[in-house]
Amino acid sequence: MKIALLGFGKMGQLIKSIAIEKGHTIDAIFDANNKVEKISLPKVDVAIDFSTPSSAYHNISTVLNQGIPVVSGTTGWIDKINRVNDLAISNDTAFLYASNFSIGVNLFFELNRKLNQLMKPHTEYKVHINEIHHTEKIDAPSGTALTLKSDLNDSVNIKSERIENVPGTHCINYDSKIDSISISHVAHNRKGFAIGAVMAAEYIKDKKGVYSMSDVLKI
Repeated sequence: MKIALLGFGKMGQLIKSIAIEKGHTIDAIFDANNKVEKISLPKVDVAIDFSTPSSAYHNISTVLNQGIPVVSGTTGWIDKINRVNDLAISNDTAFLYASNFSIGVNLFFELNRKLNQLMKPHTEYKVHINEIHHTEKIDAPSGTALTLKSDLNDSVNIKSERIENVPGTHCINYDSKIDSISISHVAHNRKGFAIGAVMAAEYIKDKKGVYSMSDVLKI
């Protein structure tokens, strides 16, 4: 599979390594010094976007307009996601967005939804979210925390912390006067995110439409 990388920070570099390990090739790399434009875009099977909130929409739309499928893990821009979904459909190609590509986190999303259903009758419990990420992360709350919140309710409070060298920790806490219930996901490194992103790219190659990690993992 021929891949273009949109963004080449730590995640982009790790995705390159994982993709090559799996027998794929990286045919183009775009970053702040080499911005993606229609004229400079080679023919590839799929593009993987881990750029920045300010550049993601331009990167993704430029690639989709060339009929190339895109996988995106950039957070902080999804107010424009409906426009991107429409672009994928109108250009007869595919788009897959995930706030987190980790297999463990996507299982955690399912666990969060299940626990929320169990807790709904028990109004004595108040739920809140804690998330911790590395100091280089631009957006707060994280996209993962916002996804978790979207499966709870709009009034849930999110506490965001930025601590050096923390790949990502998310905790859902239900507290009452009597006891507390918590579930959490702790990433030990970024490798799980990169593996999931490459899996998503393999999944949407030659597909058309809009997808999610639930489709990839069949959950």
